[in-house]
Amino acid sequence: MGSVYDVLMERGYIKQMTHQEPLIELLEKEKVTFYIGFDPTADSLHVGHFLQLMVMAHMQRAGHRPIALIGAGTAMVGDPSGKTDMRKLMTREIIQHNAECFKKQFSAFLDFSEDKAIMVDNSEWLLELNYVDFLREIGIYFSVNRMLTAECYKNRLEKGLTFLEFNYMLMQAYDFLELYRKYGCTIQLGGDDQWSNILAGADLIRRKEGAEAYGLTFTLLTTSEGKKMGKTEAGALWLDAEKTSPYDFYQYWRNINDPDVENCLALLTFLPMEEVRRLGRLPGEQINEAKKVLAYEVTKLIHGEEAAIKAKDAAESLFGAGGNFDNIPSTNLPSERAHQGIGILDLMLHAQIIASKGEGRRLITQGGVTVNGVKVTDVYQMLEDKDFPNGKLMLKKGKKVYHQIILK
Repeated sequence: MGSVYDVLMERGYIKQMTHQEPLIELLEKEKVTFYIGFDPTADSLHVGHFLQLMVMAHMQRAGHRPIALIGAGTAMVGDPSGKTDMRKLMTREIIQHNAECFKKQFSAFLDFSEDKAIMVDNSEWLLELNYVDFLREIGIYFSVNRMLTAECYKNRLEKGLTFLEFNYMLMQAYDFLELYRKYGCTIQLGGDDQWSNILAGADLIRRKEGAEAYGLTFTLLTTSEGKKMGKTEAGALWLDAEKTSPYDFYQYWRNINDPDVENCLALLTFLPMEEVRRLGRLPGEQINEAKKVLAYEVTKLIHGEEAAIKAKDAAESLFGAGGNFDNIPSTNLPSERAHQGIGILDLMLHAQIIASKGEGRRLITQGGVTVNGVKVTDVYQMLEDKDFPNGKLMLKKGKKVYHQIILK
């Protein structure tokens, strides 16, 4: 491999880039400072961010310096990219809490020692700006006509685009300018839905500073059918173990569709590409071995080796290969509730494996619920002490969702 560009291309990350030849040469011959921005709109990163963290890690391994930009300032406005409606506005306190959660998760992927990586919050400069001064210094470089042709705005014009969101592109462009001035940052990376914003920032640096700046986007994490990956029955696939358990995280990757295995191995693990290709091309049922490798490697990167081993053991326990049932997701139930008797629908709601009793009734009617291996046929079935041998009961929803109820 000649440079990190070759690594990123071979593994399938790169979607678009500005000034292709100069940028390739820059990555080959120099050590650059680059950035990716993350708006803290939730209290955890999700699997879509994971792909971006992998790109940053590959870049750092090649000797380049990442800036992880926490967008506490831009989150006050909200990015309209890919959204059909305006994002819900959050308070500064919630945004700051979310930002602190992000910072902890970044540290698991990047080495911040000895200035090898930088973490910075754009609220440091955005929230102190004088609006009129900002318009005079930055706004004059932006054509409204041109902005309205950008995908991030064009898709919103029919439903309505607020002037608040219209400022987002200027703010992100200003971030790039500020990072160039403070840290010599010359490249912005991001998902392909950020292409218009990235171009705006690179153009602003050229106009204001007379310097070259570059942009590179990477493919979004999608299935072979073009659908976004990372959505589960419970919602997003979070990187926080409290929001998505290591077991559920492991099982998500263990159960992906066969055509997606090789792509996910390339994008979401550090396995050599020779091994990625070998695993991705295993025939027939053997592809399940590749899925196990993928699930283990991805879970290990996010949650650590110990959690990955426990998740693997739990999965094998459920499918007859031995292991430890203690690692299966569980919910505690007060013993007195079992003494009194608890309905199957109430128990499933308590375990949060259904969103409503209506969903539970449909599942039972379709034969999709078992208790301790026995199919439930009565939506009014009551569960008592005898159903909790050794103080535990195993619920199964559908083919893949297992959940223990433990009496306390």
